[in-house]
Formats: sequence, structure tokens, C-alpha cells
Amino acid sequence: MLEPQIYQLSVGQAFDGLSDSEKCYAHYMARAAWSGTRIILRQVSPESNDIFDFITALYHAYGGNWEKLATKTQVDSEEVERFLNYAAMFLSNVGNYFGSGDQKILPGISKESLAKLASLSKTASAIFSRVKEPMFAETPSSLGAPGPYTQTAYYLGDECLVSREDVNAISTIMEENAILPENTRLRRYDTGGKPRYEILQASVEEDEYVLRSKHKTSTIGQVRLVKGDYKEELEKVCCYLQEALEYTPNPAQRLMLERIHGSFLTGDLRDYKEGQNFWVTDKAPAVETVMGFVEPYRDPLGVRAEFEGIVGIADTAETSRLHCLADIADSIVCRLPWVKDYGTSKGPFEKEMFEPPDFSSVQSLAYCSSIVFPGINLPNYNDIRQETGYKNIIFSNRMVSESSRARGLHMVDPSEQEAFKRHRFHSYYIWVLLHEILGHGTGRLLSESSPGNFNFDPQNPPLNPLTGKPVESWYRPCQTWTSVFEDLATTVDECRAEIVGAYLIDEPEILGLFGYDENSEVTADDVIYNMYLQLGVDGLRGLENYDPITKKWRQAHSRAHYAMLQHLLRDSDGLYTIHLDRENNRLTVYIDRSQVLQKGKPSLSRILLQLHIYRCTADKENCRRFYEGLSRVDDEALKWREVVISRKDPPLVFCHANTFVDEEEDEVVLREYEPTSRGVIQSWIERDIDDAL
Repeated sequence: MLEPQIYQLSVGQAFDGLSDSEKCYAHYMARAAWSGTRIILRQVSPESNDIFDFITALYHAYGGNWEKLATKTQVDSEEVERFLNYAAMFLSNVGNYFGSGDQKILPGISKESLAKLASLSKTASAIFSRVKEPMFAETPSSLGAPGPYTQTAYYLGDECLVSREDVNAISTIMEENAILPENTRLRRYDTGGKPRYEILQASVEEDEYVLRSKHKTSTIGQVRLVKGDYKEELEKVCCYLQEALEYTPNPAQRLMLERIHGSFLTGDLRDYKEGQNFWVTDKAPAVETVMGFVEPYRDPLGVRAEFEGIVGIADTAETSRLHCLADIADSIVCRLPWVKDYGTSKGPFEKEMFEPPDFSSVQSLAYCSSIVFPGINLPNYNDIRQETGYKNIIFSNRMVSESSRARGLHMVDPSEQEAFKRHRFHSYYIWVLLHEILGHGTGRLLSESSPGNFNFDPQNPPLNPLTGKPVESWYRPCQTWTSVFEDLATTVDECRAEIVGAYLIDEPEILGLFGYDENSEVTADDVIYNMYLQLGVDGLRGLENYDPITKKWRQAHSRAHYAMLQHLLRDSDGLYTIHLDRENNRLTVYIDRSQVLQKGKPSLSRILLQLHIYRCTADKENCRRFYEGLSRVDDEALKWREVVISRKDPPLVFCHANTFVDEEEDEVVLREYEPTSRGVIQSWIERDIDDAL
């Protein structure tokens, strides 16, 4: 087991800049965020909650004095360190599967030694007896549709996902009953006749009833909505949201919290969406928050979402620079391949006016999620994005972790490694910004929002630039990007956003905004070359998250990076070369620096146009054919994967601060922890997610 790289997400200076009221708001929102931990644990695996309790019980056995525990139980100190690394990775990923890649995290300590450590605590021993088998079992080795090597907590019961016809019928029934899927799970019952299904909806309120449908199906029996999933966890979240309401600084935040609170009570995501509308209008708050069932990366069908809770504190200096980028974004959009040929108009596949989103940099105070992303672009609901807008949020203290390491460095020729390390963060930072603001922020989905109500002329539909013929498909009423593209939605969306960032990185206005030109210490040419080299390195690194046994991708971004590399290898006229040295177990990416923009940028333009038009026209079938062809892993790539796996970079672990109410001083105080496995564990113990309110 690789020892993790642990980073402290320092937030002290930003927190000190808040007013007393803002500190209280941040505190109670952070408590609400962390109170969702057990929802995520239950969404990951059946054993994750018990493993969390086991780590907690072991800590309390000797008050976190791990050396004393090792001595008392006569367990080797190195084994104890390996367990602490396991515990830190488990806690940082909120479950026993890595958030990035969904591969199982296995203890580096033997089962016998861990039993000894547990032996001094009755509580720990009892939990260990329950959890030791699934904790140490090598399978299921990853998350995904149920199978010999995979499992999912989103679909319960034997053969829940076997019949695609059943799943499609249930989706139709949910649409007819105005039930959005993000906060639901699905359970199947077989009773000898037609299978029955229960839609489990996350809510504090409990209720259940049969769902009616106009469309009769011969394959399934009764479909019931069962409310009250994650009831206890959401009750606690709601209590802290109520506390936070006392400190909201403006009407938009209050209305947002009231609607989110209401949606957690009833399970009705229409309230949640209304809250998202208010959230988008709350520009650059001192304390930024995200709360709810947000990202569908782990759902095998790509529609049901994992809970997450985020609290960030504004980084005002960096935010002002991001606003400068947002201000020029509309002119930059005109250079994208589906816009540039339309002259003064942006054409049918882009919004006529790119409204600069709220683009802010924050420092993460709480990020309760299986992945701590460097940047996010929300909400995911396209109707809100197109009608009200969206937000881009960059986590500056998370981004810092990327400045001190260069993942995949061994895939760069030794003569270029020093320059790659020195230049990587400069390229990566701009790439992330462009990914968020223009990658996720551009595009116009052709749609029929209600019967007969189109956002284009159906009698004179626009020409599809891929075929030269009028478009033949669009989004029908109640359809969304994720409901149409399902399992493809997240990876294609990430691929498209990544390509937008890479495609635009050579634009002089953008580079100049961040201080890069031909005379800067790191030149504009250095940034551009490093970007294209990163595309090669990240494409190969993506193979870490491909499972050759199931032939499935375990991570949307990894699949996207590999697809981009495969396209460039096939389409950029020899710009890229991958050299495999089996004898020395080396894999090296070479690109012709003199031809990067002459060959690389036009190649990115071609794949970008295809993915964009497929997305805008709801053309799932052609998109699947194209994208699956690019992301197919052949025998040569499997050889590359062997080297990639043997030289993996250490996993990232993040150590968050905590806030506490000092009753004597009547103030909220911040506590940060050392960036070690012990520090991560202590931070979670003191977070006390099971506190009595």
C-alpha cells in the first residue's frame, strides 16, 4: 500500500477575516456538511459505516496514543503506521473505496495484528468481528454495476439492473410523477411474478405509496415511492441548517437555505432546484456553500447522486483576478469551433450572450465528499444554467497541493523533467479555470421544453456541422443531459470541458491576464507546451482507473483523459509518440514542440466540435459510438497500463480544519491539524459527526 501524500487545507487567515456573524454562519454550515458523512458512507459500501466506527473506537481506546496502543498489544510499530495510513485514506475518501477511481482501499496491516489492536476495547472488538471479512476482502474490488468484482449501493436487490427495459420504465414513471432521481436509490423485489420496485427517496419525512403511470408495461409489477431514506442523517443536517439560518447575511442566502431545508424534509427536489436558483443569484458571498445530492459520478447509470457538503471562505485577492477572466469570456467564446464561423452571431449551438458567471476563489473550510475537487461548476441542472446562470468556484487551498507535485513525472523524458515540474502548475491552474468557466459554461442544448415549445425553429432546424444536414434530434420535454446520455454523461461532459481548457490555453489575452508572454520567467510558450505534454501524461495516467477484468472505466475524468490522448495519437499527424521500454519498465511521452499549435490545436478542434454537437442535439447513439471507440483499451494500451500501475503516484489525502463554539468567549474558533495520518484521524474524531444536538 502506497503511503499517502497528506496536505493541510489551511484556512486560518481567511477565517480570521470574517465577521463574528459570518464565522457563526460558516460554523453551522460546516456542521451541516459534516453531518452528511454517514449518508456518503452508506452510499459507498455496506461496511463503510462500521469501518468508520471501528477507527473511532480504536482512537478512543487510548485517547489517540497509538504508540501506547502498539506497545500494549505488542503490534509492530510499522504495522500500526500502515493502519494509520489506511485510516487516513478511508476518512479522506469518506469510505473504503477511493473517490477517484472507485478502487477498494485495503488495510496495509494484517488481520491478526488489527485484531490485537482491537482486543483492548470491547467496542472495537465487537465492531471488528462484524467488519473484518468485508474490510480485508479483495472483492468487490471496485464500485459499479453489481457483478463478481463490483458493487453499488444505489441499486439494491438481486438483478436490480439486469433489465434495462425495467429501468427505463421506472425512469418514465418517475418523470410522470415529477420525481427527480438525484436523491433516490432503487430496490427490486422478486416475488415469483413480475418484479416489484421501490424508489427510496432521501427525506426526513416518512411515507410510501404506489406510483401511477399512463404507460403500461408488461415487464414490471408495482412501483412504490418510499420516503425516509437517510432520515436520521438528514434530521441532523436540517438542525444545523436551522442554526445557520439565524446568521444568513442576505435574503438570497436565507431563501436558498429555506428551500434546501425543505427539500431535505420532504425529498422533493423541486424545492431544491428553487433553492439553487437563489444560490446562483447570491454573488461572491463571504461564505460560499454547496449542500445536497450533487454529483452522479458513482451511479452506474449516471443519474443518482452522492451527497456532499461544502463550505468555503472567500479568497478576495484571487477572486478579483478570476473576475477579469470572466469579463473577457464572451469574446473568447467566439473562438470556439462551433462559433467561429458564424460571424457576428454565435450560431445555434451557443448562447447568444455569454453571461459571466459568479467566478470566485475560496478556501475550503469543510468539504464532505469522496473527492475534493480543485474547482466546481454548479448547478448541474441545465434549465437553471440556461435561464438563471451558474457559479464557478475554485478552491485555492486545494489548488496549492498541485503546485508542489508533478504526477506522472516518470513518463516525461529525463531531460525535460525539471522543466515539466517547474511549469506544470502554471499550465494546470489556467487549464482548471478554463475548464470550469468555459468548458462547463458554454453550449446551448436544443430542446423542446414543453409540447410544441422549442428553443429553435423545428420547421427550419439548424444545420448539423458534422453532417451538413438539418439536425434530427433534440431534448424532449422532461429530458435532461444526464437522463438522455446516462452513463456517458459525466465522462463526455468532463472530456469536453477538459478539451475546451486545452484548446484555449494559447490565447494571448488569457495568458497575458496571468502574466505570461515571451519575456516572462515562465514564458507563454512554456505554458502551452506543458499543457500539451500534460495531455499525454494524464492520458496514460488515466489507465490506472481502467479495470481489464470487467473492461470498465472506474472514473469519468480518467476515461476522458485517455480518450483525448487516443484522439491525439490518431488525429494529430504524428505529434505524439508513446515509447514503451519494457526492460526498464518505462513509459515516455514525446511531442514535437515545434508543431504543437499547427497539429495539436486543429486536432483538439475536431474532437471538441463532435462532442459538443452530440451534446447539444441529444445524439446519444453517435456519441456512444464515437466515444467508446476512443476510450477502448487495446492490447498495446494494456501494456502501457502495466507500467502505469507499477509506478503509481501516492494517493492524496486532505486534512481539514474544524470550528468550535467557545462558550466562555462567546465566539467561534478555528482549529487546524498537522498534515499527518494522525492529524487527519484527530480532525475527524474532534469533528464528532454523531454529536448530540
